[in-house]
Amino acid sequence: MVNLHNQLSKPNQMNIIVKILIVLLVIIAIPLILALFIKKEYHVERQITINRPRKAVFDYIRFLNNQEHYSKWVMMDPNMKKTLTGTDGTVGFTYAWDGNKAAGKGEQEIININEGEGIDVQVRFIRPFEGIAYTPITTYFISPSQTPLKWEMKGTSPYPLNFTNLFVDNMLGKDLESSLSTLKGILEKQ
Repeated sequence: MVNLHNQLSKPNQMNIIVKILIVLLVIIAIPLILALFIKKEYHVERQITINRPRKAVFDYIRFLNNQEHYSKWVMMDPNMKKTLTGTDGTVGFTYAWDGNKAAGKGEQEIININEGEGIDVQVRFIRPFEGIAYTPITTYFISPSQTPLKWEMKGTSPYPLNFTNLFVDNMLGKDLESSLSTLKGILEKQ
């Protein structure tokens, strides 16, 4: 009787293992298949209006070092190692960081300045993933005492990481909104 029970339970155990493996394969396969149909490019932007003159807003955002006061990403690790190369607020200035797991490692470089309007920044990520993003920050004129400011992030995610592009607007968008809100608070107190 015991022998018959052991023989019956072995196929049941195998069936359970096979079913678990099938479920795991499906869980892995679905994102890989979906990624085939998802754009590799992403573009996130957020805007806020700051109650300060355009020149004052531009003169603050042109310096990457000021991001220590308002960028959620820079503030993720107050003890991160920073290397600054060049003259902040000018084309070619590079702000490199090496931080904790949340902050990662990378560098950002001012690649273009539209004097009085905005800056174009290239961000090169090294850790936790490699990639390049462009993060222009642009000011607009609507009145002498109000300045709309737009902060963008755009880049390309290789397959199969492009699956995350489904969530990038929500994830990065919240960080941009938080950073812009902090920036607004800083500039409106000046």
